[in-house]
Amino acid sequence: MTRDELILRTRQLIAEGERLDADPSMTALTTWLQLSDDLLSHAWGTMDRYHLAWLMVGKPKGIVRGRPMTPDEEAGYVREVVSQKTAALRMSLDAVERQGMPFVGETGGVGPGRGTGEVVSEAPGTGDPTGLRRSIPLDPEMQRRLDEARHAASEHTTHDAGAGPAATRRAPRPERLQR
Repeated sequence: MTRDELILRTRQLIAEGERLDADPSMTALTTWLQLSDDLLSHAWGTMDRYHLAWLMVGKPKGIVRGRPMTPDEEAGYVREVVSQKTAALRMSLDAVERQGMPFVGETGGVGPGRGTGEVVSEAPGTGDPTGLRRSIPLDPEMQRRLDEARHAASEHTTHDAGAGPAATRRAPRPERLQR
């Protein structure tokens, strides 16, 4: 599957999910879930029950047990499942389209993305991707703490370099554990 095909099919499934949200149908939901599961597993690999449970896809908050659902309950169930699965499809679309992440079923080359939160940027006036830029800027306080940690790590590495073999270096022990 090419990147363009994945983007097109994902957009179609998102549009169908929006239609299902407006006009819920259990039969249409079943078909739509199968199509979206097939597409996502082809692009990203299969998910086991643990992953699906973690995503809470198809796990309604108010489960009806021991009796058929009323039309209103069925419509609510369909809308809840559709909103969860459509969110997963939107994340997939963002990963492929905006972030350029490579996917399992990709044919025709790997996308230019480097990972979550990073997007290929273009050098001004060239149209040539040359580097990365963060799509989500860090909080200034988080950036300060990250810079401090990097600085402390570089000092630690420099300080330990002259300490001799690794066997002579030990982690500091809290006072209560020393005898």
